[in-house]
Amino acid sequence: MTYHDPVLLKESVDQLVKNPDGIYVDVTFGGGGHSREILSRLSDKGRLISFDQDLDAKQNIIEDPRFQLVLSNFRYVKNQLKFLGITQIDGLLGDLGVSSHQFDTGERGFSTRFEGDLDMRMNQQQSKTAASFLMEADESDIARVFANYGELRSAKKWANKIVHERKENEIKTTTDLKNLFAGFIPDHRKNKIYAQLFQALRIEINDEMKALEELLLSTPDIIKPDGRLVLISYHSLEDRLAKRFIRSGMFEGEPEKDMYGNWYAPFKPLQSKAMTANEDEIAKNPRARSAKLRIGIRNHAEEEK
Repeated sequence: MTYHDPVLLKESVDQLVKNPDGIYVDVTFGGGGHSREILSRLSDKGRLISFDQDLDAKQNIIEDPRFQLVLSNFRYVKNQLKFLGITQIDGLLGDLGVSSHQFDTGERGFSTRFEGDLDMRMNQQQSKTAASFLMEADESDIARVFANYGELRSAKKWANKIVHERKENEIKTTTDLKNLFAGFIPDHRKNKIYAQLFQALRIEINDEMKALEELLLSTPDIIKPDGRLVLISYHSLEDRLAKRFIRSGMFEGEPEKDMYGNWYAPFKPLQSKAMTANEDEIAKNPRARSAKLRIGIRNHAEEEK
């Protein structure tokens, strides 16, 4: 079984690597597909630092003197690079979301397709799991997660159902969760609703949105002028953050403009619309269907004023 099929591989790395002698960062190492492609574009002077918080990623480590794997959440990229003596890089790539390996490993609890514990931890050393959250969280918190991260219209109803169920029975497995709602969802909508529920729990357990915000906010400090920020996202919540940050350096609201109508922006978008996978790639890798690729070019200091 392939650990993970990298999505938009050539398109993303083509836009990332503009200096073969440069220092690059892949914040989502996973199966190492993007990292290997980046290394293939670097000279002997080039360097690649890759990040992953999932210890399973160690099995894919690349034996190359130009490569280093850091087992850490990418929200800490700035401090981790500083520890390595690196203050600025030529580009950063993030292939966000869950790897094929995580989805296909049933016991990790990420997928609706397999029986397994409701785990969903990307970092298996943390204590909070999807099961512990569902069994312990307030009803209002569960509803918030389902509404904000699963974009479920009936979030309050689902949360109430969970709170009543857990008084009598534990909700420990993926099957427990699916069976709890099976009688309340029309058959033709089950797959979609289950996917939204699982997505919401995964984002909550791994604090994915906050981690992504922290990563993005650190990039102006570490990416050199003309360097590239390359992001591949798979759902609207991630893509919205990426789009807004690359456009304005903000996640919400509108930036303050000067008397000439200009505003501070650490990056400028390479294109107005996200790049997407072609039909050939989607046929080979269905996961690519939802992928959106956005690229930001680091502005020079004088352009930020």
